[in-house]
Amino acid sequence: MSIRRLNPLPSQCPVCGGELEVVRVHCPTCDSSIEGHFSAGRFGNLTPQQWHFVETFIRCKGKIKDVEVALDISYPTVVSRLNDVIRTLGFETADDTAGTSVADEKRRDVLDRLNQGKISAKDALRLLEGDAAE
Repeated sequence: MSIRRLNPLPSQCPVCGGELEVVRVHCPTCDSSIEGHFSAGRFGNLTPQQWHFVETFIRCKGKIKDVEVALDISYPTVVSRLNDVIRTLGFETADDTAGTSVADEKRRDVLDRLNQGKISAKDALRLLEGDAAE
């Protein structure tokens, strides 16, 4: 049996941008097909970039430090991308319910670490600008 490479299921129409609906599924083993109206599920709404993040997150067993290294991104960027995936799947994040207090708390933490000499001014600026870029 030969292995065929399957393309990912598109979620948006390339012509009008509307949401696509799965209406036919096919078994290549027995050549059976089923037609109807099927849901792609919550994960069908993820973009290719979100899928890449999810695959990396799973491969790293959810260890944010490992995700940072694998994707060469900062901790705040990992958290931001994770929250984006969570929202796309239809769930609320702690950031959604906490409002700006999370950003304010992080900013205070960075400034406290700078004041205590635990990080340099350059590192503090990088961390604070990282929040603004996201």
